[in-house]
Amino acid sequence: MFASSLQCRTGFLTITGSLENNHAQDDEENRDKSTSLPNYVEVYHDEEIFLQNYEEMKNGLKIYIYPHNKNDPFASSLLPVANEPGGNYASEAYFKNVLFTSHFVTSDPLKADLFFLPFSIASLRHDKKVGVGGLKDFVRDYMANVARNYPYWNRTAGADHFYVACHSIGRMAMEKVEYVKSNAIQVVCSSSYFLPNYYTHKDVSLPQIWPRHDELPDLGLSKRKRLAFFAGAMNSPLRKIVHQAWQNDSSIFVHSGRMTTPYSEQLLGSKYCLHVKGFEVNTARIGDSLFYGCVPVVLADHYDLPFMDILNWKSFSVIVTSSDIPNLKRILRSISPKEYSILQANVLKVRKHFQWNKSPRDYDTFYMVMYELWLRRSSIRLVSTV
Repeated sequence: MFASSLQCRTGFLTITGSLENNHAQDDEENRDKSTSLPNYVEVYHDEEIFLQNYEEMKNGLKIYIYPHNKNDPFASSLLPVANEPGGNYASEAYFKNVLFTSHFVTSDPLKADLFFLPFSIASLRHDKKVGVGGLKDFVRDYMANVARNYPYWNRTAGADHFYVACHSIGRMAMEKVEYVKSNAIQVVCSSSYFLPNYYTHKDVSLPQIWPRHDELPDLGLSKRKRLAFFAGAMNSPLRKIVHQAWQNDSSIFVHSGRMTTPYSEQLLGSKYCLHVKGFEVNTARIGDSLFYGCVPVVLADHYDLPFMDILNWKSFSVIVTSSDIPNLKRILRSISPKEYSILQANVLKVRKHFQWNKSPRDYDTFYMVMYELWLRRSSIRLVSTV
């Protein structure tokens, strides 16, 4: 008989057991009797330190952007986009657009804490002069020009430089500049610590967020009749396993392909929303879940989740491993109404950190990424000897 050890942790609950022993009834009785669970779980590792450091970051961090003009043949990939960013990889363009007009930018490289390499992988892959096949050569030549024409890369071997990429093809684009992956700060959506040359404490996990400017929806708990929901293409073995395990279940709704009902209705009607690894560990589903007040269930082994330096993910999400897929319903039903209400309340608290704004707002995604960069700034700043 199949046996599996359940190890699912939220911020206040550990579930352990075996499928060989059915303790569901005992779990139900014990969870109602429990008086040891807290009424509040902190969403930050240390809110006081975060808020103090945030103000220091906001007032002091300076970024130098390598300059380019509108006549550059690759201006569309090196300068901010003219239109409102959209689509799955909007995070990359949003960050660049907001940074270019922010108070963080300095024209004096001697005052800079960090240096931004402004090429856009998402734009270059669609540029007929470059395309997917020319990405590696473009980045190699760009970095050679930076090292040749400016002294700033060479003085630190790139440790105070960063680039931003949301499309996973960014990894391939760096294959001819391994020193960039090894030394520079990579702000990337595909943030898996299982992959070579992604370093958790050096690099930054960029949340993949589908841009929304709608009014926040009505989040009444009474509408959440379904236990869990997932919809998406079956483009990974993990998603196929989830689909096979739960496609005919009445309380966990798993849908493949295009939906005939609005996606938002399913998010609003479910208590838990599944983020299941596809081609990469990242998708926009965590941002979707938070926007609609649905507690995310993260099924993506080795995912370096966004803002883990700051946020206690176990306070507003359920993180499970791929081996827990057969036990998913039991895991979710083992979370009591009290525990769920804490999780859902914390979802509403952290939601502001997973939103892009054309003009940045305190604690939104832009400022959170800037805070992550501030944490990784070098403590050494070289001064001019001229």
